[in-house]
Parts: sequence; C-alpha cells; structure tokens
Amino acid sequence: MNEEMTRMVPRLLPPVVVWLLTTVLLVVAPGLDAADSSVAGTPALGSGAWWVAFVVLTAQAVVLAERRARPLPVLLIVAAASVVLGLGGAGDVTSLSAAAVLVAVWSAVTAAPLPRRARALAGALTGAGLLVAAGTALSQTNIGLPAGTAVLAGLVQGAGVIVLPALLAATVRARRDAREARSDLARAVDREQSAHIAAAIAEERTAMARELHDIAAHHLTGIAVMTGAVERQIDIDPAGAKESVRQVRTQSTAMLRELRGLVTLLRSPGQAAEASGQERLSHLPSLVEDARRAGLEVSFATLGPEAALEQVGPLAQLSAYRTVQECLANAARHAPGARCELVVDSRGPDEVVVTVRNGPPRTTPPDRPPKRHGLGLVGMQERADLTGSILEAGPTAEGGWQALLRIPG
Repeated sequence: MNEEMTRMVPRLLPPVVVWLLTTVLLVVAPGLDAADSSVAGTPALGSGAWWVAFVVLTAQAVVLAERRARPLPVLLIVAAASVVLGLGGAGDVTSLSAAAVLVAVWSAVTAAPLPRRARALAGALTGAGLLVAAGTALSQTNIGLPAGTAVLAGLVQGAGVIVLPALLAATVRARRDAREARSDLARAVDREQSAHIAAAIAEERTAMARELHDIAAHHLTGIAVMTGAVERQIDIDPAGAKESVRQVRTQSTAMLRELRGLVTLLRSPGQAAEASGQERLSHLPSLVEDARRAGLEVSFATLGPEAALEQVGPLAQLSAYRTVQECLANAARHAPGARCELVVDSRGPDEVVVTVRNGPPRTTPPDRPPKRHGLGLVGMQERADLTGSILEAGPTAEGGWQALLRIPG
C-alpha cells in the first residue's frame, strides 16, 4: 500500500496543485473585478458562466492526472478547454486554463526521447497552440475587444503557453538524454572491459592447461613405460629394474621441477626466464636423452649453424620445445617400439625447421587404453599460431606420423 501511494503522489500532485490554484483564482477574481470598476471581464461568483469555468477547470485537472500514460491526447484535451471556456463566456477566466496546459506541455515534451516521436509531438504542440489561441480570441471578443486585437492576443497567449515551455522542456529532456547516453556508454565500456577480462582469463586458463598437459603428458608417459618395464624386470633382471626405478625417479623429479617453474611463472611473470629455466631449442638434447632413457628409440640431428638458433625468440623456442615434447610423448603412447627422428634444420636464411617423425608401431601393449582424440595437436597448432610459426602434421606413407614446424628466424 505504501509503495502504491509513493507512485501515486508524483502523478496526482501537479493536477491537485493546478486545481487548487485555479479554483482559488476563480473565486477571488470576481471580487477583484468588483473592487475595480474599470475591469469587467470576469463572470460573477455563482453565475452560470462561473460554474461552467469551475467545471471545465476541474475536468482539466482530472484529465491532467493521465498525462504520463497518454501525454499527447491529454495536451490536446486540456488545450481544448480554452475553447470551451471562450464559448461559455468565461471572459478573462479563460486564461486560468493555461496552468494545466503548461503542465501538459512539460509532460508531453519530457515523456520520451524526442527523436522517437518528434513529428507527433510537433503536431500536438501546434494543435494545442491553436486551441489556446482560439479560446483566448473568443474570450477577448466576448468582453468587447476588436476581432483583430483579440486574434493577436490569442496568438501571443498560445505562443507564450506552448512555445516557451516546450523549448525549456526540450532543453531539460535533451540534457537528460545526454546524461543517460553517457551512463549507457559507461555501462557498455564496463561490459566490454569485463568481456575482455573474461576472455583474457579464459586464454590464461587455456595456456595453463596446455602447459600442464605438455609437462605432465610427457613425463607421465615415460613413467608409465618405465614402470611397465620394472614389472617385467623385477624377477628376471633386478639390476635392470633398479635402473628403471632410477629413471622413474629422474622423470618424476624433472616433472616436479617443471611444474614448480610453471607455478613460479604464474606468480612472478617478470622472473619467468630465471625462475622456470625456460626451455629452449638448445635443451632438445636433454629431452632426447630423457626419451631414450624412457625406452624410446630416438635419433637427433642438427643441420646448419647453431648460432642461427639463438636468433629465434624465447617464446618461439619454448613453443618448439613443447611441440617436440608432445610429439615424443605421442610416439611413446601411440606407436610403441617405433623409431623416432628429430631434425633441427637452421640452414634456411629466414626460418628454422623442426621435424619430428616416427615410424609405425612395432608392438601393442596389452593394457593400451581405447584410442581417443586428445587436444595435443590443437595445443601445438595454437602455439604455432601464437608465435607466427607454421605447423604441418599428419600420417606418413609408411604408417607413422610426422610433425614439421617452421619457425620464423
């Protein structure tokens, strides 16, 4: 109930104030005319014309209560009251209807953004001005003014009641629209910034997931292969089993070191190179040795000057290292027993080509999981795109797999 009353007060307050003001003036005006014998344009209190004026002004106030719901029709109706008062012989009391017209004009102009209804609003304002002018001219003619003077007075009254308030209301409305536009723009900018932040967070999450996949998949694949060897060697070759266990420990330590480096990178991006020991192309021999210790047959060759490798940016070098790491892990997982070849060719004048090739699988482990599509190739392609490199990957004619990465120098 309180909320309903709160909504009704702004709607009903102006009509009530207008009605009280016009009623008081309607009651007081005959007395003022009686005190000044030179003025005789107001109907006597209680006369027929006086009651017509009272009813019309009251009806104006009632109609004015609907100005927010139907602003243009209300404007025309309250303006037409001037004509009714002029025809009813209200004389100078006709001007009292201007109070309701002023409120109606203000509501009509400020009700909605002007560009949406400019033509309809202009028509309603013009019609209201003509009605006010006609009512004023009729009332002035009834009290004895010449027709020309009465028409001129009507036009002046119509312009004063319609044009000036409309211009003021339009200025207020324009300022309000501009303020709302600025607020909308600010909200849009906030939403855009939030979207950029969300996209950046999603990109970071993807990068983190890719790094974790590359680190964990490589080392865990090696650990899985070596633990399988331990299971077979523990009874028939204890010395070999011990060596495999040492390799498992080495792989686990390396994985922990790289994971620690990734966490440090996330905490202190500015210290990434020192804290994480960022992998480079010069670290590929160590990667190949780890793969060999894990049981993968890998050959490694470099073509061209090693100094050319240092011309490649650190991000591109990390991307290439991760690509080779992923290829070796995939070979161990999907092509057990296959021979792998890794070639780094820096003889080109403006690029370094890294090629990883493996033959078809020679054996199939009994506990091999069902084949499924992973995200390794997607991650390699994203890394290549990020560094401006070109990745070509696919099966070979012999039934193996080859990945070729062209890194701009």
